Amino acid sequence: YMEDEEMLEKLIVMLTHNDVTVENAKEIFEANKDLPIQNWGFKDVGLESEKMKELCAMMKEAGKTTYLEVVTYSEEECLRGARLAVECGFDCLLGTIYYDSVMDYVKTTDLKYFPFVGKVSQSPSILEGSCDYMLEQAEKFKKAGAAGVDLLGYRYVEGDANVLSAAFVKASCIPTVLAGSIGSKERMKLVKQMNPAYFTMGSALFTKNFVKDGTFRENLEAVYRFFERTGMR
Repeated sequence: YMEDEEMLEKLIVMLTHNDVTVENAKEIFEANKDLPIQNWGFKDVGLESEKMKELCAMMKEAGKTTYLEVVTYSEEECLRGARLAVECGFDCLLGTIYYDSVMDYVKTTDLKYFPFVGKVSQSPSILEGSCDYMLEQAEKFKKAGAAGVDLLGYRYVEGDANVLSAAFVKASCIPTVLAGSIGSKERMKLVKQMNPAYFTMGSALFTKNFVKDGTFRENLEAVYRFFERTGMR
């Protein structure tokens, strides 16, 4: 039983679809906050900042751990994302390209920072770089004070995404958030075997990948039951 709970503790539900926070994110959170899922987040695009603050406050009020995901590449935009995370009161910042300036800023706050590893570019994002290169980055980020790293494993374009993700998660010196494109039971099984510190799920819940004509909640319940039933092996 504990083992099953462990996998659910790793799930970060993202109220995002096609890399944008959904307009009715507040309503969706309201309707699902009673589910025993601890980690909730969304992206820095799709809602105006006042609405982001409200949504983050709702999540905190419900006792959830909150994540802002920022997929930007310039130093200026990454800094803006970090400041936004702090202004809104998020617990964790996922993404951004690593910059010393962002790390220095984060260190003055209570924010936990999980920058991207690898070479991340384009929109929707793609991931490039060797596993060794990413592991070297993880070492460097850990020394600098990052809480973990964000791996866009299933956006990898230079080889087998499963092989890369599993190898990185296993060898990383720092907790890994496996982010993006986990949208099938097959992939959930693989992710469970990899056993990252956390993994995100968003679009799949909106595209009803698990319960075809179901609501967001029914899809989230299906994911919940999947991990509850299969446990960690």
